[in-house]
Amino acid sequence: MTRHLLNANVRRATGNASVFGLLLGATLLAGCEAPIQTPAVAPTQPLAVDTPPPEYPAQLACDDIGGTVQLIMKIGIDGHPTAIRVENGSGQPALDQAAMAAVEGWTFRPATRNGEPVSTDLRVPVTFTPPTMRPDMCFRLDEQR
Repeated sequence: MTRHLLNANVRRATGNASVFGLLLGATLLAGCEAPIQTPAVAPTQPLAVDTPPPEYPAQLACDDIGGTVQLIMKIGIDGHPTAIRVENGSGQPALDQAAMAAVEGWTFRPATRNGEPVSTDLRVPVTFTPPTMRPDMCFRLDEQR
């Protein structure tokens, strides 16, 4: 009887040892495998969706005055500009203000990193080019002066 119990305990211990050996071997082999590569998602820059032109101040358009305003803004994760500021003015405060007012209403597809939207800074030039043909409103402005 004692011999029978001894053989049963040896078989149980040997069985437990072999299960332990299999688990240990599998764990060690798992460490040798190449790491699982997740496909990298390329980052993207903001993309303009709706950027209507600014209102050209009538007096400046009629006086054939134009210029370029260099703006810097932050495009939020919702695609709307915030923290808009003039980096280089046009020399005409009315043009600078018109550019900033227009940009406030623009919408973008936000930049992404790892497939997720992120806020990012964006530098945008806004150019005012006087019309080649003088609009009728200019003649009315001339009469009012």
